Amino acid sequence: MAKLMNLQEWAAETYTQPPSLSTLRRWVREGRIFPCPELHGKEYKLTADSVYVDPRKKMMKPKVSRPVPPKKGSLMEKIKHVEQAKALRR
Repeated sequence: MAKLMNLQEWAAETYTQPPSLSTLRRWVREGRIFPCPELHGKEYKLTADSVYVDPRKKMMKPKVSRPVPPKKGSLMEKIKHVEQAKALRR
Protein backbone atom coordinates (compact mmCIF):
# COMPACT_ATOMS: atom_id res chain seq x y z
CA MET A 1 0.00 0.00 0.00
CA ALA A 2 1.28 3.44 -0.89
CA LYS A 3 2.19 5.85 1.88
CA LEU A 4 -0.43 8.52 2.49
CA MET A 5 0.51 12.15 3.01
CA ASN A 6 -1.48 15.20 4.04
CA LEU A 7 -2.39 18.05 1.69
CA GLN A 8 0.46 20.35 2.67
CA GLU A 9 3.11 17.62 2.18
CA TRP A 10 1.65 16.75 -1.22
CA ALA A 11 1.54 20.40 -2.29
CA ALA A 12 5.15 20.94 -1.19
CA GLU A 13 6.27 18.02 -3.39
CA THR A 14 4.08 18.95 -6.34
CA TYR A 15 4.43 22.74 -6.55
CA THR A 16 7.38 25.10 -6.24
CA GLN A 17 5.08 27.61 -4.54
CA PRO A 18 2.34 25.51 -2.93
CA PRO A 19 -1.18 26.97 -2.65
CA SER A 20 -2.63 27.78 0.75
CA LEU A 21 -4.30 25.11 2.85
CA SER A 22 -7.73 26.66 2.30
CA THR A 23 -7.22 26.48 -1.48
CA LEU A 24 -6.16 22.84 -1.24
CA ARG A 25 -9.22 21.99 0.86
CA ARG A 26 -11.48 23.77 -1.66
CA TRP A 27 -9.91 21.74 -4.47
CA VAL A 28 -10.69 18.54 -2.57
CA ARG A 29 -14.32 19.55 -1.99
CA GLU A 30 -14.73 20.46 -5.66
CA GLY A 31 -13.16 17.17 -6.81
CA ARG A 32 -10.18 18.76 -8.53
CA ILE A 33 -7.62 16.29 -7.17
CA PHE A 34 -7.51 12.75 -8.58
CA PRO A 35 -7.60 10.19 -7.03
CA CYS A 36 -9.88 11.76 -4.47
CA PRO A 37 -8.22 12.29 -1.06
CA GLU A 38 -9.70 10.50 1.95
CA LEU A 39 -10.68 12.27 5.14
CA HIS A 40 -8.81 10.72 8.10
CA GLY A 41 -10.02 12.38 11.27
CA LYS A 42 -9.70 16.11 10.61
CA GLU A 43 -7.27 16.08 7.68
CA TYR A 44 -7.24 14.80 4.15
CA LYS A 45 -4.76 12.09 3.16
CA LEU A 46 -3.75 11.31 -0.40
CA THR A 47 -1.13 9.36 -2.31
CA ALA A 48 2.00 10.90 -3.78
CA ASP A 49 0.87 10.20 -7.35
CA SER A 50 -2.29 12.33 -7.02
CA VAL A 51 -2.70 15.09 -9.61
CA TYR A 52 -4.66 18.31 -9.97
CA VAL A 53 -7.37 18.06 -12.63
CA ASP A 54 -8.37 21.29 -14.35
CA PRO A 55 -12.19 21.29 -14.46
CA ARG A 56 -12.24 23.37 -17.65
CA LYS A 57 -10.32 20.68 -19.51
CA LYS A 58 -12.25 17.75 -18.07
CA MET A 59 -14.72 17.65 -20.95
CA MET A 60 -12.02 17.84 -23.61
CA LYS A 61 -11.88 14.31 -24.96
CA PRO A 62 -10.87 13.26 -28.43
CA LYS A 63 -13.93 12.87 -30.57
CA VAL A 64 -14.53 9.42 -31.99
CA SER A 65 -15.07 9.55 -35.71
CA ARG A 66 -18.14 7.61 -36.62
CA PRO A 67 -18.90 6.69 -40.21
CA VAL A 68 -21.75 8.75 -41.62
CA PRO A 69 -24.36 6.78 -43.54
CA PRO A 70 -24.54 7.72 -47.22
CA LYS A 71 -27.14 10.34 -48.16
CA LYS A 72 -27.74 8.83 -51.55
CA GLY A 73 -28.10 5.23 -52.53
CA SER A 74 -30.59 2.45 -52.23
CA LEU A 75 -32.17 1.41 -48.96
CA MET A 76 -30.12 -1.80 -48.92
CA GLU A 77 -26.85 0.14 -49.24
CA LYS A 78 -27.84 2.35 -46.28
CA ILE A 79 -28.79 -0.67 -44.14
CA LYS A 80 -25.50 -2.44 -44.94
CA HIS A 81 -23.55 0.68 -44.06
CA VAL A 82 -25.29 1.01 -40.67
CA GLU A 83 -24.70 -2.70 -39.90
CA GLN A 84 -21.00 -2.35 -40.72
CA ALA A 85 -20.73 0.72 -38.50
CA LYS A 86 -22.35 -1.17 -35.60
CA ALA A 87 -19.85 -3.99 -36.03
CA LEU A 88 -16.96 -1.51 -35.83
CA ARG A 89 -18.27 0.09 -32.61
CA ARG A 90 -18.28 -3.17 -30.65
